[in-house]
Amino acid sequence: MKAIELIKPLKTTKISMDISDTLEIKKVTQDTREVEPGSLFVCIVGSLQNGHNLAKEAVEKGAILLVASEPVEVTVPVIYVNNTIKAMAILAATFYHHPSQELRVIGVTGTNGKTTVTHLLDYIFHDHKERTGVIGTMYRRIGSEVYETKNTTPDSITLQKTLREMQESGVSTCSMEVSSHSLVQGRVWGTDFDIAIFTNLSQDHLEYHHTMGEYAEAKSLLFSQLGNGYQQDKAKFAILNFDDLVGKSFEGKTAARVFSYGIDQPADFRATDLSITNKGTHFKLNFESRVYEVQLQLVGKFNVSNALAAIAGAYAAGLELSSVIKSIGEISGVRGRFELVKGNHDFAVIVDYAHTPDGLLNVLNTVNEIKTGNVFCVVGCGGDRDRTKRPIMARIAQENSNTVIFTSDNPRTEDPIAILNEVVEGLEEGTYQLIPDRREAIQAAIKQAKANDIVMIAGKGHENYQIIGTEKIHFDDVEEAKIAIELKNSDN
Repeated sequence: MKAIELIKPLKTTKISMDISDTLEIKKVTQDTREVEPGSLFVCIVGSLQNGHNLAKEAVEKGAILLVASEPVEVTVPVIYVNNTIKAMAILAATFYHHPSQELRVIGVTGTNGKTTVTHLLDYIFHDHKERTGVIGTMYRRIGSEVYETKNTTPDSITLQKTLREMQESGVSTCSMEVSSHSLVQGRVWGTDFDIAIFTNLSQDHLEYHHTMGEYAEAKSLLFSQLGNGYQQDKAKFAILNFDDLVGKSFEGKTAARVFSYGIDQPADFRATDLSITNKGTHFKLNFESRVYEVQLQLVGKFNVSNALAAIAGAYAAGLELSSVIKSIGEISGVRGRFELVKGNHDFAVIVDYAHTPDGLLNVLNTVNEIKTGNVFCVVGCGGDRDRTKRPIMARIAQENSNTVIFTSDNPRTEDPIAILNEVVEGLEEGTYQLIPDRREAIQAAIKQAKANDIVMIAGKGHENYQIIGTEKIHFDDVEEAKIAIELKNSDN
C-alpha cells in the first residue's frame, strides 16, 4: 500500500521529512523482530520496552517509515502522533482494508465463560454450514487451521491481519474473546463488532485494574463502543446477562439493541426448570411467550448461562431459534471446561479452567449437585496475578469439597511456597493437604479417590504448560490425570 494512502486517516501534519508519492509499505509492525525491508514501524511504549529506543534498529532492518510520539533520530521519515497505540490501530485497520466490515464479528467479554460461549457459537454457525473462525485463550483458528496465540485478544495489527485472513479464506463469522486488558489497551480499536456478549463479572485481574469498579468499566467499553448507527444491513446487538447486576447496568451504556438472558432474573431469554445430572442438563427456554425444551450434553447451571448467551447471540445473528437449540444440544464439550477425563476407573476426574473465586464456586457447586461420593479438589493460584483472591479461593475450595489439595498453578516469577502460604492463610492446619508439585498433587488426589468419588482439578484447564520463572514447561492436567489413573490401577 502506498504510504501516503496508509497514513491519510491519521490526519497528522507532523512529519519529519517529505514522503515520496511512490513509497510503498509492505508491512506494519511494532516488533523489531518482524521488521523486513519496506516496513512501517510503530514505536510503542510498553510495560517492558519503549519502542522509541528501538527505532534505529528497525531502520537498520529495513523499516522505511516510522510512527512515533517521542523524538527519534533516524534517516527515514517519521510521523509524529500523540498516541502511537491508537495510530497503530488506525494503520492496522487501513492496511488490511477494514476486514471486520466484511465479516460477522461476535465479541464475548466477562470474567468466566468467554471460551465456552465462543466455542458454542462457533459450533452453531459451523453446523449451519458456515465457515467460521475463533480468536481466544486457546488459539486463533481460521476454518480448520489453528495458530498459537500469546494473549486472549491479540494486538491490533495481529487482530486485523487475522480477520483479513479469515475473510480471504471464506470465513463468514468470527467468534472472539475480548479481554478487559485488550479493551483498556485499545487492541480492538478498529474492529467493527456486530454482536457483543457479556457473561459475568467476578474478582480477577485486580493486579491490573485495581478495583472491581475499574474492572467493570473496562468490560463496559465493548458495549459503549458498539456502533451508534441503526442501519439495517449491519444491525448491532448487545447480549447481556441480567443475572449479573453489572450486565444489567450495561444496558444503559450501549446504543445497540439489547437481548437479555438469565436464570434467576426475568430476561428475554430465560431458563427455568433446570435438571442437572452427570450426563447433561435439561431446561426450558422461555422466549417471547413460547417455551422450548433444551437438552445439553454440558453439565451445570453455569453452562446453562453460557448456553443462553450463545443461543441469544445466534438468534441475534439471524438464525432460526429451534435450529439453534438443535445445534447446541449436539455439543459434547469444550477442551478444559468441565472436561471429563476418560479411562479405566470407577470414580470421576474433571479438569476445569476455573481460576477465579466465582469460577471455582460454579464448578464445585455443579460437582456437588451430581456427586454420589466424596469430592476432592486440586487447586492453586497463579503467580504475578491478583493476590487478594488467593485466600478467597482457598476458602471456597475447602467449604465445597471433602478433601482439598493446594498446589502450584503457574507460579511465574513468584516463589511457589510463598504463594501457597498466602493461599492457606487463615485456614486451620490439618484441614487441607499442601503438595507444591502439581504432578504429585494430582497423583495424590487420584490415589485417595474411591468408587463414585469426584476429583476436580482446577485452574489450568486447556493449558498444556506450566510457567515456572519465565520458562514454559510442558504440563497438561488431563495427561497427568491419565498417568495418575494408570499408576493407581497398576498398584491395585
